[in-house]
Parts: sequence; structure tokens; C-alpha cells
Amino acid sequence: MSLSGTDSHTQAGPLPPLVRRALAAARAHGFPYSCRPEQGRLLHALAGGARGVIGETGTGCGVGLAWLASGADDGVRLVSVERDPKRARIAADVFADRPQVQVITGDWRRIEEDGPYDLLVLDGGGQGKADGDRPADVGRLLTPGGTVVVDDFTPATTWPPLHDGRPDLARLFWLDHPDLRSAELRLAPDLSTIVGTRRPG
Repeated sequence: MSLSGTDSHTQAGPLPPLVRRALAAARAHGFPYSCRPEQGRLLHALAGGARGVIGETGTGCGVGLAWLASGADDGVRLVSVERDPKRARIAADVFADRPQVQVITGDWRRIEEDGPYDLLVLDGGGQGKADGDRPADVGRLLTPGGTVVVDDFTPATTWPPLHDGRPDLARLFWLDHPDLRSAELRLAPDLSTIVGTRRPG
């Protein structure tokens, strides 16, 4: 979720048709918090490596999911969970002609019903950033060699990374996770994402 992610696509150049459709829905319903195009292009590229199932928490109006679906091969199934029923209906309408895409309404933990995933994007829960939000169990939710994406960090400028003057425990959790080989990718001067691959075995 990015504060001005929907508007940031205005200057993004050519976009996949499905992404344009999702952006139109987000704009029509006044939803500003879509992923940014930098994030979308990363998701599009990573989706191309999935062979079975892609999962996402936090559908919003479906912009990030549209980037994923546009990059995924035929036969790959996509599952996204949105806690807000109205937004879930809006997103489901965006993908009404895409039977391989399923939007589920409920708490982010419903993503656990359809794993394990080749690619899991944590944007609306399961990141461990907020109080009471336990991190997703990627050892169970990812296939061996599967990839997790944890969105929306400010790029680190110190080590250990800090958040509000204290160690950034959520970022450290994902970078040091024993089941993952992880790296922080700077997508823009003000935006980074952690990408981790589950270790085999």
C-alpha cells in the first residue's frame, strides 16, 4: 500500500491493459493506496517465475493483483485476500473475466487456505510491521524455492536499519529469516521492498 500509489501511475508510461482496468476502478472509487508502478513492475517480473499459485494479502482495488496477473503464465492461479468487503467486490469485478484469479474477503490469514505458494506478496497483513500483526509463516506458506515480497519500506541508510530511531524489527525479521535468502531492493529513492527466496529443504 502506497499513500499516492494510484496517482503515481499517471506518469508511468505504457501499462498492461489489466492494470489500466484496475486503476480505473481505484480512481472511480476514490482509492489512493494502490501499489506504485515501481512495485508493480517488480511484481510483474516475479510473477513470470511462478508455476503453480501466487498469493497476495491486501487486494485493495486490484492494481497490484493486476500487475501479477499480467506477468503470470497461463495456468498459474492467483489468490488475493482483502479485508474490506466493498473493495473485495470492486476487485472481483476487475477480474470477472479471469477465472484463474480469485479475490477472497476476510482477514489476511485466509491466505493460508490455498498455499503453498510459488510467490507470496505481503501487502495487507502478515508483514509483522504493526502491533498485533504476526508475520506470515513462510516456511509453511512457500514452496521450496518460492519467493516472498514484503512491500513498502523506506530505504535503509544505517545498519542495523532504524525505524523511528529504534531498530527496525520487522525489516530485520525478514532480512535475517532462517528459512529465507533475503535482500532489500531499492525501487525508488523513497521506496524499497524485501524479497526473499525460501531455502530448499
